[in-house]
Amino acid sequence: MSPLDLGTLRLHAQRLVGAPFASPTDVVDSLGAVQAQDYYGAKWALAQRTPGATDTDLDRLCDAGAILRTHILRPTWHFVRPADIRWMLLLTSPRVHAFNAYSYRREELDADTLRLTDALIAGALEGGKHLTRDDLRAALAAGGIDAPGQRLGHALIHAELNGLICSGPRRGKQSTHALLEERVPPAPVPTGDEALALLTRRYFEGHGPAVPRDMAWWSGLTQRDVKRGIDMLGPELEQVDVDGTPYWWAPRDVPAAPPSPTVRLLPNYDEYFIAFKDHRGLFDPAVSATLTREDDGLFAHFILLDGQIVGGWRRTIERRRVVLKPTFFTPLNDAALAALRVQATRFGRFLGLECEIEWW
Repeated sequence: MSPLDLGTLRLHAQRLVGAPFASPTDVVDSLGAVQAQDYYGAKWALAQRTPGATDTDLDRLCDAGAILRTHILRPTWHFVRPADIRWMLLLTSPRVHAFNAYSYRREELDADTLRLTDALIAGALEGGKHLTRDDLRAALAAGGIDAPGQRLGHALIHAELNGLICSGPRRGKQSTHALLEERVPPAPVPTGDEALALLTRRYFEGHGPAVPRDMAWWSGLTQRDVKRGIDMLGPELEQVDVDGTPYWWAPRDVPAAPPSPTVRLLPNYDEYFIAFKDHRGLFDPAVSATLTREDDGLFAHFILLDGQIVGGWRRTIERRRVVLKPTFFTPLNDAALAALRVQATRFGRFLGLECEIEWW
């Protein structure tokens, strides 16, 4: 198998081609967790894998608590299902706390202070309250804790990782926090090796083929843990050779390559890109050799053509329309541009707006 074949298999695994998921919650279930640092982009990531889902639909699901947004796996936000949040936190939060240790010290949040901030935050939310960051900053101040800027952010992350709080319904355009025990009824959760095997299965079924360091990057666990998870799954996973490197994935029929051109407008942090440390096959080698981190198109949202990134896009939302501005690393032919227009129209429907393309 060549690196380009990885794209075909991953497109199908993530349902960017083929039969879509029945609902946005099914997307999160299959992928395990979906990076949601950019709330608006993450909603589009779920909608692309679901027929007809709109931005408003995703807001409703998040407000209702069918999808939660919290710090988990790595020190950033992810969408996660209520049924998964507790066991994933138990499995991954010790590593995230260790990663955040320097930031806690920098913000003068020692163990005693963090115990106090946890207690003050939980007390302020008790009784079904849903509070914004400003509300919780005021609650901490009332308890004698000054929490400007990043100090507040790390106090909230600590409470999230400890399973005390999670996302609440949005208040206008502001996010809120809620007590996890009030938002999600307590239930038995897998622990230890059972949890590790479950997370390993979710990753390789929803993202594979991938190598152990890909899952280690995605999950925040060590490669040693990942390899142990693979060993526990045994024949549930199988190897495929890609230019001499073994990749792991869930056994299934090898899908046919999607019809060309297949274009997708991926958001920044989409799982198709962010869930992997190894990006072989994601760019044309002749193009990737010329790209730098300063390339404006690359670090916007991504334009995907037949499984490879060929450009970036930005959007400007106006009163009655959204303006999409694409940038290309390589020229697209007429058929690919027509496919891009179809996806732009779909993005407009997702937002409930007309979408116009402004060619650079």
